[in-house]
Amino acid sequence: MKSLRQLVTATAMVLGAAGIGSAQTLNFAYDADPVSLDPHEQLSGGTLQLSHMVFDPLVRWNKDLGFDPRLATGWERIDDTTMLFDIREGVTFHSGNEMTAEDVVWTIDRLKSSPDFKGIFNGWTSARAVDDYTVEIKTEGPSPLMLHTATYVFPMDKDFYEEGGAEIAKHGDSFASQNLSGTGPFTIAEREQGVRVVFERNPDYWDENSPGNVQTAVLTPIKEAPTRVAALLSGDVDFIAPVPPTDLDRIRENPETKLVTMTGTRIITLQMNQNRHEALANPKVRQAIAYAINNEGIVEKIMKGFGTVAAQQSPEGYIGHNPNLTPRFDVQKAKALMEEAGYADGFSATMMCPNNRYVNDFKICEASAAMLAKIGIDIDLTTMPKAQYWPKFDERAADIMMIGWHSDTEDSANFNEFLTMTPNPDTGRGQYNSGAYSNEEVDSLTIASLTETDPQKRADMLQRVEAILYEEAAFIPFHWQDLAWGARNGVMIEDVVNVMNFPYLGDLVIEE
Repeated sequence: MKSLRQLVTATAMVLGAAGIGSAQTLNFAYDADPVSLDPHEQLSGGTLQLSHMVFDPLVRWNKDLGFDPRLATGWERIDDTTMLFDIREGVTFHSGNEMTAEDVVWTIDRLKSSPDFKGIFNGWTSARAVDDYTVEIKTEGPSPLMLHTATYVFPMDKDFYEEGGAEIAKHGDSFASQNLSGTGPFTIAEREQGVRVVFERNPDYWDENSPGNVQTAVLTPIKEAPTRVAALLSGDVDFIAPVPPTDLDRIRENPETKLVTMTGTRIITLQMNQNRHEALANPKVRQAIAYAINNEGIVEKIMKGFGTVAAQQSPEGYIGHNPNLTPRFDVQKAKALMEEAGYADGFSATMMCPNNRYVNDFKICEASAAMLAKIGIDIDLTTMPKAQYWPKFDERAADIMMIGWHSDTEDSANFNEFLTMTPNPDTGRGQYNSGAYSNEEVDSLTIASLTETDPQKRADMLQRVEAILYEEAAFIPFHWQDLAWGARNGVMIEDVVNVMNFPYLGDLVIEE
């Protein structure tokens, strides 16, 4: 097996020979680079973007939100709780090791131990290698989301990671955080955290039908949106994401660049910690906060209309979307609720938000703090880059914290599993519920929905959950964040971007 040093040296030699400025090179800028190379360390958009470049999933979402085979060539449901996956033959990891069913099983077992991912895989009771190229998955009960979940299985190189160290450690402090061996279209030739990541085309990539012609991809994290846009307009980079609402027209109207937009499904919210702050445990106070924050105004003024005002987690089109729930901005109503709750004179609270994770995240929080001041809530606001923010979020370091969420399974239940179910470190449910919200009916309905295969019954359950969360003001919804990408002409990003916001850059074509 090749060592990581040998892999890096070899790819660096290829990179030097090709030259950074050569044809079929993609220079791209995101607002941040991945915090780790371990695909199981953090459940985030950045991790998934990286995973689709250097690993491959068993199955992959397509533009119709259906499933395309990748490292699984086929699947068959044997009974209500058993599915077989046929594993692609002849695939090698970056190390040179052959991928087999044992690697898939090992990866699934590791996912089930990941603090961030085990909630998704909670219903998968076992994974077994039937032979070298067949994996049997068993679930706790009937599962309507088997293929949805399989999109998160990116097989890892069992021998490589067991030799170097397979520990999952938060915040980049393990072998897997700094080394990788995947099956994806790119390897990593160079990485300097916060400065740049150089990806090199995998010469042994299994997918000979991929149209992608990018040989070298250089990611430069540019936190400041104006600087990121300027880099595209000046030709310094070929592709950027995200594009801030204030610069959509600049990119659209520039003859050398193009704008690709898409309605998004990521909900942006504030969570209110009922364990840290006594007032936030009172539903009337939480309702007052919901009435005090003008999320329609935030979309209009701060987002420049580039978002869809929300009153719940599930966007329109999701099975749990409840059409009866509407935004509720009313300052007088908010003041009345504060008085009813015994807080007519207000109170003080701390708030933390990232300043480079979501579009205009810190501006949204600044506006919210100003709106809450009108009902007597004095907010001490702290903002920070997402690399520093997520450890603070894990610590529950403030009374009110921002989080955005795109349903990992493109299904309403996923919001509940991670954001609003009672936190349970053993199952991973409620992993991102920094408000410590807990409701037995929400929990039971969500769990029941995970095994209910009748679509109407599932819809009734999940819409009821949204109604409960609305009535109790379990969180503060802002909007569903729309998506926008910018590129120079000839970089065919429209063919590889998607509503999940992890572009399939391995399939990207650059027309010269």
